[in-house]
Amino acid sequence: MKKVIYMVVSQLVFFTLLSQAQSIIPCPQSQSEQENKTEDVKMSDIRFISADSKALEADCKVFAEYLTKMGYQPIEQKESATNAIHLITDTEMQDEEYRMKCKANQVVEIRGGKAGVFYGLMSMLQLIQEGHLQVGLSIPELHDFPAYSWRGMHLDVCRHFFPKEFVKKYIDILALHKMNTFHWHLTDDQGWRIEIKKYPKLTEIGSKRKESIVEKNFDPYIGDGIPVEGFYTQEDIKEVVAYAQGRHVTVVPEIEMPGHAQAALSAYPQYSCRKQPLEPLTKWGVSYDVFCTDDATIRFLEDILDEVMALFPSKYIHIGGDEVPKDRWKECPVCQQTMKKNQLKDENELQSYFIKKIDTYVTSKGRNIIGWDEILEGGLAPNAAVMSWRGEEGGISAAKQKHKVVMTPGSHCYFDHYQGNRITEPLSIGGFTPIQKVYSYQPTPLVLSFEEKKYILGAQANVWTEYIATTDHVEYMAVPRLCALAEVLWSGGAKSGWQDFKGRLHTHFDFLTKFDIHYASSIFDVAATRKIVDDEVEVTLESEYEEGNIQYQSLDGIKPQLLLYKKGHPLVFKKSGKLRAAYFEGTKDSGHMLEEEIVVHKALGKKISSSAEPGSSYNEGGLPKLLDSKAGHAPRLSSEWLGWSGKSPEIVIDLGKASKLNTLDVYTLKEEINWIYLPIKIEVALSADGLSYQTIKTMTVEEIANAYGPDNKLTIALNNTKARFVKLSLNCAPKIAKGKAGEGEDAWLFLSELVVN
Repeated sequence: MKKVIYMVVSQLVFFTLLSQAQSIIPCPQSQSEQENKTEDVKMSDIRFISADSKALEADCKVFAEYLTKMGYQPIEQKESATNAIHLITDTEMQDEEYRMKCKANQVVEIRGGKAGVFYGLMSMLQLIQEGHLQVGLSIPELHDFPAYSWRGMHLDVCRHFFPKEFVKKYIDILALHKMNTFHWHLTDDQGWRIEIKKYPKLTEIGSKRKESIVEKNFDPYIGDGIPVEGFYTQEDIKEVVAYAQGRHVTVVPEIEMPGHAQAALSAYPQYSCRKQPLEPLTKWGVSYDVFCTDDATIRFLEDILDEVMALFPSKYIHIGGDEVPKDRWKECPVCQQTMKKNQLKDENELQSYFIKKIDTYVTSKGRNIIGWDEILEGGLAPNAAVMSWRGEEGGISAAKQKHKVVMTPGSHCYFDHYQGNRITEPLSIGGFTPIQKVYSYQPTPLVLSFEEKKYILGAQANVWTEYIATTDHVEYMAVPRLCALAEVLWSGGAKSGWQDFKGRLHTHFDFLTKFDIHYASSIFDVAATRKIVDDEVEVTLESEYEEGNIQYQSLDGIKPQLLLYKKGHPLVFKKSGKLRAAYFEGTKDSGHMLEEEIVVHKALGKKISSSAEPGSSYNEGGLPKLLDSKAGHAPRLSSEWLGWSGKSPEIVIDLGKASKLNTLDVYTLKEEINWIYLPIKIEVALSADGLSYQTIKTMTVEEIANAYGPDNKLTIALNNTKARFVKLSLNCAPKIAKGKAGEGEDAWLFLSELVVN
């Protein structure tokens, strides 16, 4: 058999034996030393030999492609026994396991399972730094294998469409980090992106949206007037699947049902409950129009799945199953007759009936369905796997029922969430998932028994693209959080520790740059910690990295110039002001510029109480957070805001002594897409003794709406009244109205700073 050999000719390369493989992400499972020592050996060429199979020949070619992207020029050469890298398939090893070791005559051997050799080559790519090949220990051996079998990344191409070539680049990013599953979200309310030959209108009509909502302008709705269209032909999909297979990545397609179907129903409205004309949804969120549950609709979906399964050889076919409004089913005579005929007690059981029909069909074709955790409602289909996104509860329930589970909780695995300071980050859907939080994730819940834990396949991160319109932005949101999750899933959690990981990540950024990956630099952002001392605010500045320095600018009229921050010497604010700071390495600033306002006022650090505690999800720092000098911004950052739902708070501030009070600034928030509403009534009362109160101001819902400004602030005059106690009573909005996000749920009231002057 022909042996494939490549030589790197772009520059002189050194074969360097270092103390350890310090730069690899994800971190290898183990490294062992041998006793013999050797000197560094110069190599003017490195040869890569595929010695025993066509599969390794293909791996070698992919490796050569990646070398080219890194700036080398591999060309085919004759075989050489020295100065070579030998690739060997070992049938005794697990599919994704490999060993890498240095042998005599400057030979490196990578021996592994079906995908293991490829992963060894991916490790070797990261060891090539500045013309040096760092192979680990002095004559070392790396033994490496994954902790989880499902190591995934998701990409939504429905809200915004991304071209085939970018999808292939996305797969490259996964492969470089030993991630093995690409979840391709191909259909949704806002667009249908896969060619189905039996039903051409799905792409003729369903792939075209007349416009998209502008930012978060839901009420009143504002559209941008810019058409969005695009889909993948079946030839495109075959090409992407083959490309992924060559990089040991499985592509799992998602065809949403029974909800998130408006684009499909725009093309074929006869499969909806109302049979009325529709068009792909132009705003984000969930459509009430879902697939009907009749036999004709089931056959329509089976036809689609036939073509999907012919294109995708994956074991699992994702069928969505999430966020299914039941309104149309409740009104639909056909669906109600289905419930009666099959003795289904409610629409949750109707959804389970629907999913079980699809499960039976997909199973008959030798595949399995996987769906979002709502498919648990009404009873789980016999052969279904569950993707747990609303926390881990769904995954835990499925594992206890002996069903396979992929964890993807929004708290740690939603990469459409903010990853840094919202003021400097691009607009996102919400949430806050910094890379440190991703790295801390443990996919296997401790509450499961030893046997139940075996059903946790692994985890994945999701990149939903409502607010991500370009390929660069996708990369920015995915990387480097992808690097952190890759290490969690390959190495088995935060094995090496955050400090070690972030050190390797600092080096890894150069590696990402070689592949033209537009990663986020948010990890370099400066963080400011505040402390109230004697009615003044002390601000401490910190960065994750200490290789450089922090420079700051205090805009309080005292120090307008750029200054070097001295660690251990906090900045002191005696009056309100603004602060700017950034992390520098040399003369270059990394990350974003921190810009914060420090609000100094009479209530700083004073005693505060409330008749109702904030909700547990929005109570970081507790009530003192309302008097900490930091006014929250919109979009919200969870740590800046406290939230109440279902209970209206009565808040009392004890200033410690009586003084004349002029104003009360209440920082609150209106973000209805996230169920956050302004209070519907505000009452402010003052007291000298905390017993007898005088009402100073009462505001109606109309007055609140008129007074609320873009700075999230309501200013209430206190008329220069002398008082020690300030009582603020706020009435939460009632349950969310029909047609609004979160309808029927309790509205949330959010507060940040309460500024008393």
